[in-house]
Amino acid sequence: MSRREVRDHAFKLIFEKLLRDDPIEELYETAAEIDEIMVSDDVKKIVDGVLEKADELDGKIAEYSTKRALSRIPKINLAILRIAFFEILYDERTPVNASISEAVHLSEKYTYKDDTRFINGVLSSFAKSLASEKKEES
Repeated sequence: MSRREVRDHAFKLIFEKLLRDDPIEELYETAAEIDEIMVSDDVKKIVDGVLEKADELDGKIAEYSTKRALSRIPKINLAILRIAFFEILYDERTPVNASISEAVHLSEKYTYKDDTRFINGVLSSFAKSLASEKKEES
């Protein structure tokens, strides 16, 4: 499974978790039964990481979402943003620009154009702040 496919399956599970209060293990079992969402170790790594760090990720999203309060962000966009922020903060294998590009790709596939612009804007603001932090450290 490609990294893009892993991210897509993780997105579907995270979005589903935002809509339902079922334990994630139940969602994994259901996904395996219906065979539409692949649940590999890589998918679980993203899903479990995002769920474990959800409060922290939401704090970062809220900090860089200047146009919308966290409670006003549609759940589908929140799922995409959580994955991107998780990858940027905790996945050293994925460059920042790749995380942003993949989030934009997911949003183009599953959301409206305005949502894609919003997601790109939030992530770009975060990336700029990271770049300026790195400059200050050097």
